[in-house]
Amino acid sequence: MIFDKDGTTTIVFQENISIKEFLKNLEKGYPKLKNDNIILNLFSFSKLTSSDILEFLPISNLHRESGKSFVLATEKVSFDEVPEELCVVPTIQEAKDIIEMEEIERDLEL
Repeated sequence: MIFDKDGTTTIVFQENISIKEFLKNLEKGYPKLKNDNIILNLFSFSKLTSSDILEFLPISNLHRESGKSFVLATEKVSFDEVPEELCVVPTIQEAKDIIEMEEIERDLEL
C-alpha cells in the first residue's frame, strides 16, 4: 500500500491487487490515516463495479463521523451509481477540491 501525504490529506493506492485485498490492507493501515482526509486512488483497477465501491461504505462512514473527508477517485463508476454517503469523483484533482470544500464547511461549522 502506497501513501502519498500532502498536508492533512493522504492519497492511498496500491498496484496489482484485488479490491478485497486493498480494503483489508486499508483497514490494517487505517490507524496511521485516521487523522487525515483520505483519497483512495482506484485508477489501477481495470475492472470496478458499484458493488466493489460499496465495500468501502463502512470505513467511509466511520471516517466521516470523525470529521474527516473520505473520497474515492475512479472514472469506472459514476457517483450516480453509489449511495450519496459515498463520495466518488473521476479525478484526483476533483477529490482534492471536494476535500477543500468540506474543510471550509467544517471550519464554518456548516
